[in-house]
Amino acid sequence: MGRFDGKVAVVTGSGRRKGLGEAIARKLAGEGAHVVISDIGASKDAATPGAMIGATKEMAAIAAELPGASTCVCDVRDPAQVRALAAHAVQTRGGLDIWVNNAGIGYIMKPLMEVTPDDWRAVIDVNLSGCFYGIQAAAEVMIAQGRGGRIVNIASQAAKSGFPHAQAYTASKHGLVGLTRSAAIELGPHGITLNNVCPNHVTTGLGAWQNEYFAKVVGAASVDDYLKAMANRIPMRRPGLPEDTADAVAFLCSDEAKYITAESLNVSGGEEPH
Repeated sequence: MGRFDGKVAVVTGSGRRKGLGEAIARKLAGEGAHVVISDIGASKDAATPGAMIGATKEMAAIAAELPGASTCVCDVRDPAQVRALAAHAVQTRGGLDIWVNNAGIGYIMKPLMEVTPDDWRAVIDVNLSGCFYGIQAAAEVMIAQGRGGRIVNIASQAAKSGFPHAQAYTASKHGLVGLTRSAAIELGPHGITLNNVCPNHVTTGLGAWQNEYFAKVVGAASVDDYLKAMANRIPMRRPGLPEDTADAVAFLCSDEAKYITAESLNVSGGEEPH
């Protein structure tokens, strides 16, 4: 018996290999959940380059490895598509119990004075508005079902601290803290918990790009030197792993966390203690 036997879970942004979304989907599926793998499927514009998104073929390959999984293309910037994603879970699996807002943009990084209005909108639209639409869509179904539910946003250490070249990203993740604190008050009476998970740096496919970018920003001699310096400032002496975030999500989605809501849980090896 798994903790999520018979549960239906949607994980946005889960269609890319070695990403946080894939790790979360695998964790939930491994404990019995029927998982909907969702991603944008194909590049739509300059803000969603093919190298940074989960393609339809990749989504299908991940789903094929998870018992009972299905796929659904969704651009989280479009509330109609987000509602359709929730409807897909109900139509294919008969309900919706867990919703993980994982889709995000973490690759538009520039010095403050070089950030354009399009850059700003792209990050806020996915990282903050996309989560808002996901909370609404999931809550609508969960309230109608009348059996509660679990909603988790993947925030970031940037939800607690500021970082250079990441103004829109940091603002979007800080915004998730306020959104979660507010929405959780209204969802609590329905038995729905809403929480954030705030990982520190994780070397996913996106994380590898960030390593290259920020190693240059801080003037590190190499990416290895940059990562060594990062590890040295973390009490656990290593950056995060996708599984660290996935484990935290699974806990918050479980019955063990039924009385935890409106929280922003750090998963940072002690690097972010507040």
